[in-house]
Amino acid sequence: MEDYVRIFDTTLRDGEQCPGAAMSEDEKVEIAQHLARMKVDIIEAGFPVSSPVQFKAVERIAREIEGPVICGLARALRPDLEAARDALKPAKQKRIHTFIASSPIHMKHKLGKSPAEVLEMARLAVKMARDFVTDVEFSPEDATRSEWEFLRELVEAVIEEGATTINIPDTVGYTTPQEYMDLFRFLKKEVKGADKVIFSAHCHNDLGLAVANSLATVLAGGRQIECTINGIGERAGNTAMEEVVMALKTRKDAFGVETKIDSTLITRGSHLVKTITGMVVQPNKAIVGANAFAHESGIHQDGVIKNRQTYEIMTPESVGLKSNRMVLGRHSGRAGFKDRVIRMGFDPKPEEIDNAYNRFLEIADKKKEVFDEDIAALFQAEISRSQVDEKYRLISFEQNTGSNQTPSSKISLQIKGEVKEGEAHGDGPVDSIFKAIGQVTGLSPLLSRLVISPVTEGTDAMAEASVTLEDGERRVVGKGDSTDIIEACAKAYINALNRL
Repeated sequence: MEDYVRIFDTTLRDGEQCPGAAMSEDEKVEIAQHLARMKVDIIEAGFPVSSPVQFKAVERIAREIEGPVICGLARALRPDLEAARDALKPAKQKRIHTFIASSPIHMKHKLGKSPAEVLEMARLAVKMARDFVTDVEFSPEDATRSEWEFLRELVEAVIEEGATTINIPDTVGYTTPQEYMDLFRFLKKEVKGADKVIFSAHCHNDLGLAVANSLATVLAGGRQIECTINGIGERAGNTAMEEVVMALKTRKDAFGVETKIDSTLITRGSHLVKTITGMVVQPNKAIVGANAFAHESGIHQDGVIKNRQTYEIMTPESVGLKSNRMVLGRHSGRAGFKDRVIRMGFDPKPEEIDNAYNRFLEIADKKKEVFDEDIAALFQAEISRSQVDEKYRLISFEQNTGSNQTPSSKISLQIKGEVKEGEAHGDGPVDSIFKAIGQVTGLSPLLSRLVISPVTEGTDAMAEASVTLEDGERRVVGKGDSTDIIEACAKAYINALNRL
């Protein structure tokens, strides 16, 4: 279909390779469920051979998620391909995505292989993958730094062996839109059998060109774009799915194509990934940043009031936002709160509504205004908490700190129904409260990452904290929220301990 671009989401595979973006099995399934609701065409669920945890997550997504094609990544090696085959068995629609490096620098220094050896490995890998599944994608890694004639030969060979999608990755974010477009046109023209396959783009954002490069391939006949929610990924990240989708939708006059994505679920998906991974979305981020539909300039405000199209090329509603912020406060009732949560795209359970509403009342007593972002944050946190057996629960805490004293914290926790208290000093208020929690629980896993970010603006803004803990080979991410930064950190740390 020449007017249709497939969206291949790799948030769960390439996105998770972003430093600190750890996801539990349940969290991966939760994201996959939302991707299915968004009508993503292909979900790259993971790299099955890389670890038993990855294998299990891919297998569970293959079993539980319906709608999209479920894809597993595999190097051009038999163990990788067999692991992908086994993990994908439950899926109704499945794809194996196999790859091997094709650039001179990668073949020489990473693989230690000659071009002829790489060509043969690629052939055998695709042939084996086709024995397992009918849908096979092949990627020549670091394609944009590869020799074009070798790429032509390589792509032609894997098409002969049955590859159905050819992905041309800009693995290190090196190319430019014109150069990438020219490469796609060259391959589509010169490769025998090019008319039988879908050509795909997979771009990294090292030079800030991932979205521009991906869109350029559409003009050159590419009909699949590989991307992640919020653009998360290794180094500077990947192509941002929300930006590609809205660019194709808003500028259909320029690109002449469509996607199947339900764009009204974009904001919900962005917040879900941000909350689960702890990767903060910059306020001026296109489409999903806090300021993406904000107008502060008097001239802009005047124009928008008269006609929204003066300064808005797309509507907030098109990405799942409301054009005007509905402010809730301490006098808002449970029914109004529930209605707001549902209209924001959540599907709440009765107990989640009850717990989140009680948290909302606590926040409303502390803040002048409670915005949609606050509600989304506290409700997502409540969902996260409901998925974990709460062995440890915060009852209360006290702190002493100042410029001329060592910070100290007293904390009271409920542990399996019994209240226990502890006290500790530390190098700062956050350190002291973490040590106090450790003193009470007797646990001291490695704290590898702490991220604190405001949900909205102002000194009374609610804060979200994300804590990554490591215990041996296990790594978990805990979340917490409060208008008090220290309390948010304590809740996040306790949530992580519960996950451990």
